[in-house]
Amino acid sequence: MSDEQRFFRFLQERIGLDVASVGAPMVERALRQRCAALQARDLDDYWVRLQQSTPEQQALIEAVIVPETWFFRYPESFSALAGLALRRLAELNGTRPLRVLSLPCSTGEEPYSIAMALLDAGIAGPGFRVDGIDISPNSIARAEQAVYGRNSFRGSDIAFRQRHFSEVEQGHRLDERVRQQVELQVGNVLDPALRTRRGSYDFVFCRNLLIYFDVPTQQRVFDVLKSLTHEDGVLFIGPAEGSLLARMGMRPLGIAQSFAYVRHIPQEPPPVLSPPPPMPAPSPRRAPAPLARRAPAPAPQPARVASPAAGKPGAEQLLAQIATLANEGRSDEARAACERYLQQHAPDAQVYYWLGLLSDTAGDAAQAVSHYRKVLYLQPQHPEALAHLAALLASQGDEVGARRLQERAARRERSEREPER
Repeated sequence: MSDEQRFFRFLQERIGLDVASVGAPMVERALRQRCAALQARDLDDYWVRLQQSTPEQQALIEAVIVPETWFFRYPESFSALAGLALRRLAELNGTRPLRVLSLPCSTGEEPYSIAMALLDAGIAGPGFRVDGIDISPNSIARAEQAVYGRNSFRGSDIAFRQRHFSEVEQGHRLDERVRQQVELQVGNVLDPALRTRRGSYDFVFCRNLLIYFDVPTQQRVFDVLKSLTHEDGVLFIGPAEGSLLARMGMRPLGIAQSFAYVRHIPQEPPPVLSPPPPMPAPSPRRAPAPLARRAPAPAPQPARVASPAAGKPGAEQLLAQIATLANEGRSDEARAACERYLQQHAPDAQVYYWLGLLSDTAGDAAQAVSHYRKVLYLQPQHPEALAHLAALLASQGDEVGARRLQERAARRERSEREPER
């Protein structure tokens, strides 16, 4: 066994990490950092210290895990949550509050986004509770402080910051009204103690976690998530994890771009609410009014390499129309608009990405793979296409191809984070 392999195995056994999914160089860099911090002579010396120190084991895990999160990431998920939560509350008829889980919750942006979405939907504080669990004590500590810098506020719509935050010297502090809805704790998704919460949660958010595990660990984690979710509950996952859940017996709920999965598909799609327009914070003594129903906002567009089509009349308008149709669940019309675009304009990576996503959602894996490959031909570092194609290849048994794509995505993410370090 090589010097590094024993550390790779340690991380796999402790947190289920498939090192290939993040790239061996990232783990090797973490090992160098920890060796320097402890002034270890070499990896053999560090290995002995690691085995003898529980705090050092946690420190290595912290060095490997680099949280990447922001408020209202994948906004359609939160719009879907608002409509689903109102329906679920009506079903519960006051017997108990809604229960929501965010795991892993990282530095708090996701569980706090859940709380803000439900408060903005008109659900009063006593009507729901959010639990946030993460393996990193440092991340939980930062979440408890609830002070966030500019990196936590991304996208074009950050009106929620005006409603729920106050400006402080270090950035923006989350209002106590939101913080008190969330309970944070350190925990591991593979901890057997979690099974005591069987069926506890109406909604479970576990996004962009399964893709970092090998297949046996994915199955173990999925079994835990399924046991935590109420029989009539909803599991929200990351965009690249849909094929994994489909393989494990879950089905998409049918709300475009929500990445919401259930055991049984309801006969009628639930209402989808979009985030409300900016408004003053409501008085603590009054619950905010329910949101008016309207079409969901278009999905944020991933960064695109400029193409010749961008300068032609009608190209950008057609791209916006495609996004709107897809987000409203009008898949056939969205696909037709994509084909119309390709007939009228030069090939565009984002159009092929929409075609891949539409095929993926429809269960046509072969077509989805073909479209995602065209995206990566036009834009080799397209983040969503890398993640989706890797998940599809893994589901088809092409572990080598999936790992290559995961390593490409990891290198891209590291290169983007380097300037911030």
